[in-house]
Amino acid sequence: TVAIASLLASASAFAPATFSARRVTSVHADAAAEDAAPEAPAYVASPSMPFLEYPPNLAGYVGDVGFDPFRFSDFVPVDFLREAELKHGRICQLALVGFAAVDLGFRIYPTPEAYEGLTSVTAHDALVEYGAMGQIFLWTGLLEALSTVAVIQMMEGSGREPGDFGLDPIGFLSGKSEEEVNEMKLKEITHCRLAMLAFSGMVTQAVLTQGPFPYV
Repeated sequence: TVAIASLLASASAFAPATFSARRVTSVHADAAAEDAAPEAPAYVASPSMPFLEYPPNLAGYVGDVGFDPFRFSDFVPVDFLREAELKHGRICQLALVGFAAVDLGFRIYPTPEAYEGLTSVTAHDALVEYGAMGQIFLWTGLLEALSTVAVIQMMEGSGREPGDFGLDPIGFLSGKSEEEVNEMKLKEITHCRLAMLAFSGMVTQAVLTQGPFPYV
């Protein structure tokens, strides 16, 4: 018995040590994962400016074409930017019609004698001189202050969408599906952007030519 035990002990000395391959592999895999550098996000080009990267914060907004060359959306809430875009676009749509209407001869009668013969370009100084511009500033300032309350609530998470004041007297959006509503929103933002460009061009041309509509 002693001899057999001695032989087994001698054989075990030359036998390979047992180990868990799965455990060692797991340890090496975890170490490799820690050493590996994180993958860089894939570059996505802007649809409107392919030579620039797409601003990711614009995703999901109606009318998004990736146009943000100064990357305002990286540090300013996009809801606030969309609110400003809609507000300026709506004002320019009204201003475009009003600017052209004055130079086409439309007036609100009775017209004060001091305003006779004014054009859209020369009207500004005359309205400032006679105080009418102060009234415009007062009432628009009041409207701006009231609308600021809605904007602040939106930024605090009220759920209000940018530019939404519940004004739809003709019912363009009543009974419409989400897809149809988004189509109407796309039409509005497109006309807003066009109006901002058109009004800037109209005023510039009117000042340069000092002529009547169409300022050529």
